[in-house]
Amino acid sequence: MTVLPTLPRSVSRRTLLSHSAAAALATSLPLSACSKGADTTASVSVLNLELETSAKTSLEQATNLMLRAYPESASSAGIDSGKYAGLKSKLTDRSPEGQAKIKSDVKAVLTKMNDIDTALLPADTALNVDVVRSVFDMSAKGFDLPYGDMALLNSNWSYRNSPYAVAQNTGAFVEIPSFLDSSHKIETAGDADAYLERLIAYAGQLDGETERTRIEGEKGIILPDFLMEKTLGQLRGALAKAPESWGMIDVLNQHSETLGESYVKSANDIAEKTIVPAIERQIAALEKLVPHANSDAGIWAKPDGAAYYDWALRAGTTTTLSPDEVHQMGLDELASLQARMDPILRSIGYTEGTVGERMTALGNDKRYHFAAGDPGRAEIMSFINDAVVEIRGLMPKAFETLVPGFLEVTRIAPEVEAGAPGAYGGAGSIDGTKPGHFWINLRSTDLHNKFNLKDLTYHEAIPGHVWQGEYTFKQPLIRSLLAFNAYSEGWALYAQQLADELGVYDDFPVGRLGYLQSLAFRACRLVVDTGLHAKRWTREEANVWFVTNNGSNPEEVRGEIDRYCAWPGQACGYKVGHTAINRLRSKAKTELGDKFDFRRYNDAVVLGGSVPMTVLGRVIDDHIAREKNT
Repeated sequence: MTVLPTLPRSVSRRTLLSHSAAAALATSLPLSACSKGADTTASVSVLNLELETSAKTSLEQATNLMLRAYPESASSAGIDSGKYAGLKSKLTDRSPEGQAKIKSDVKAVLTKMNDIDTALLPADTALNVDVVRSVFDMSAKGFDLPYGDMALLNSNWSYRNSPYAVAQNTGAFVEIPSFLDSSHKIETAGDADAYLERLIAYAGQLDGETERTRIEGEKGIILPDFLMEKTLGQLRGALAKAPESWGMIDVLNQHSETLGESYVKSANDIAEKTIVPAIERQIAALEKLVPHANSDAGIWAKPDGAAYYDWALRAGTTTTLSPDEVHQMGLDELASLQARMDPILRSIGYTEGTVGERMTALGNDKRYHFAAGDPGRAEIMSFINDAVVEIRGLMPKAFETLVPGFLEVTRIAPEVEAGAPGAYGGAGSIDGTKPGHFWINLRSTDLHNKFNLKDLTYHEAIPGHVWQGEYTFKQPLIRSLLAFNAYSEGWALYAQQLADELGVYDDFPVGRLGYLQSLAFRACRLVVDTGLHAKRWTREEANVWFVTNNGSNPEEVRGEIDRYCAWPGQACGYKVGHTAINRLRSKAKTELGDKFDFRRYNDAVVLGGSVPMTVLGRVIDDHIAREKNT
């Protein structure tokens, strides 16, 4: 099974017939008519123009499909005005019928795109078609699976696919409140009206997912008991709070002076009469499944689990690596990284035990802890802001082409912190009016320490997700909307590497240990994700193996393992993507020799846009060819 490839530039039957007809016409003309080849050249030019026009039309159709199916993307990108203004009041239809409609539309557009011959297209257009066609092809395969939440086409949540419509980290309850808070701009009464419509639509999303949960539960697709407990805990926790205290309701309070109190009252009414009952129905549906839940952590235990993981792993890595190959890659990468960590640990006095045991001891060193509670939370936010200022000043040394790096550091909403990752980040709006975000989990200050928080900042913010995401704004709209897990997460690890190469740890060797442990953390993910889903590890086996071998914080690892259980394959994209970017850099160095330029290579990776790993090789080959000719 080939996944997310650069589709072959073969000539389609329709194109072949068109070319043959043009050639036959040219050879049948009198010599006088072809004396300078003018008519033939004109015929070919017209044909090429028609092909390019057809390709651009298909790309526009794909763009419109994505925005129509996932209107949240328009708001996140800052384009929910003008011709896309109608999307501002809408949310994705998460019902069984809504998902079926998206599936049908995806396949219709894919059929048209498969008929495009890219061989005669300009290089940029051909690349755009290949990238878009590949993700539509993978999405169609995902929709063909008998269950799950397929998110590849959704730029807001494309990084994860899940076998479950609702989990502790999947579903409208987790995603929409923070989306409304960060991405729905409110400046006018019309904006506020659209916000209220989205609150109603949010309740509809909850009900749609509840119905899918019921249907899939009858097929045996039920959350593991430990994820069920966590998910129900989050939902019940929301109901324990008065709706007016919810962040997405409080948003309108911030505009009451300019827009009046009526919007706040309307939002509270919608919350109490529409959203709360929808959450209650979702809780009831999950509670009915509780007696049937078991502790099997991996997707192998579900119907067609092997086929699901085969697809999810390929979608998450945009490669054709098998679970065994990914598992072994993780073991090999971990050994290599720990060989680099060992001498640093010895230099600071940690000489006894395995690298994992010594990193555990380092993690217990109170010198590197933040204070508990709110004082520590404030300390963490200050620490992050200082790290951002430092790394921002180093960016001209790593890139010729700079972007603003428009950033806001934000705490993950407390009501969903229990099921959320330690942090996540992403770029702001295309028009530059909304900042990118580095969301940090502060449920406990023990999640972070002073030797790894800088590294986390580089990953999520600059030069990681927020920084890289702004380069996609230079792409055609559809390329800005698409994201590939292995590329974006591989880049974020490479961003951590860039920070080290720029010297941020030269006077702080313990910080370099944190960076290397972070890379080792991602190597462990390769082992644990495949262990859970292909090798039938238990949740406890995965936890113990991870903590023992990497010396990671047990509190952090517990949340990580639960994340992998709900998002099979996603965690493997990080190290696979990072390894690919470095392999291509080594290739560029070898082929270019003295012409290799560190900054221009980094430019090539980000300016090529988010692509499958198979396509990234072509992007770098083009870069090498250009550099050779300079």
